Amino acid sequence: MVAKILIVAEHAGGKLNPSTAKCVACASSIDGAQIDIAVFATDGAAVAAEAAKIQGVKTVLTVNNAANAEPLAAVLAPQVVAVAANYTHVFGPSTTFGKDLMPRVAALLGVGQLSDIAAVEGAYKFRRPVYAGNAIITVEAPQDKKLVATVRTASFQAAAQGGSAGVEVANVSASLPSHTRFVSRSAAATGRPDLQTAARVVSGGRALGSADNFKIIFSLADKIGAAVGASRAAVDAGYAANELQVGQTGKIIAPELYVAVGISGAIQHLTGIKDARTIVAINKDTEAPIFEVADIGLVGDLFTVLPELERVAG
Repeated sequence: MVAKILIVAEHAGGKLNPSTAKCVACASSIDGAQIDIAVFATDGAAVAAEAAKIQGVKTVLTVNNAANAEPLAAVLAPQVVAVAANYTHVFGPSTTFGKDLMPRVAALLGVGQLSDIAAVEGAYKFRRPVYAGNAIITVEAPQDKKLVATVRTASFQAAAQGGSAGVEVANVSASLPSHTRFVSRSAAATGRPDLQTAARVVSGGRALGSADNFKIIFSLADKIGAAVGASRAAVDAGYAANELQVGQTGKIIAPELYVAVGISGAIQHLTGIKDARTIVAINKDTEAPIFEVADIGLVGDLFTVLPELERVAG
């Protein structure tokens, strides 16, 4: 049986999120899979054009509806179910968007959801992390039911560009709920890259000592064009905002460069950065666990090291 996979595109501001291309990379690991992408928007033409360039995609379906102006999971889920009628698999990214949407899709379909696919062994057989990434289990889903899953985007490189998929408008008939409505959006306009998709990330830990001192993390990040992250300890201490938290209970990321400043390296934090390509650790404690996973380690006072790094970067 050919795997027909529908990937729900994540997008914002008329731009496709890189998580979608990573979902395509995951789906492409399934032999013989037919991969389509669905774009839900008020006018998804621009996003669909981007999605059509991803290699491995056969067709991009646009579902245009005024109700899709904001990505409300309760509103999108019935539409996803309608579009997915003839598909064997429905994939979404394991981002805040996907974690909100895909469980609703699974519930409406009356199936369980497979979370955090990290590797593909077959059309219905996958590997995923458990116990904060300390173990990997193999999961096999029933083949007689539609498979709904989220893809651990940190485990996959984005599928290459250069595709030429067809773009079609899909007419969807679905009853949309009225109990959920968009009220407002509150987000800080930092001008920095998005933490979950940034190629470079500079993170600070509790060793910064205060929210005022944490500003040196922002300064270095701005100098090298990086996103800013924080350990849970720094967030709990009030040095950084919740949305900057990296780790098991924060964001799972896989940047090309991750700079950990004053972060000891608790297992919960390491879970969030295990797929980073290069890890640089700056800590005055030579026994800090972060040095065990770091590719480059700098032992020293962060308040001395960071200004020097910023000077060199400038």
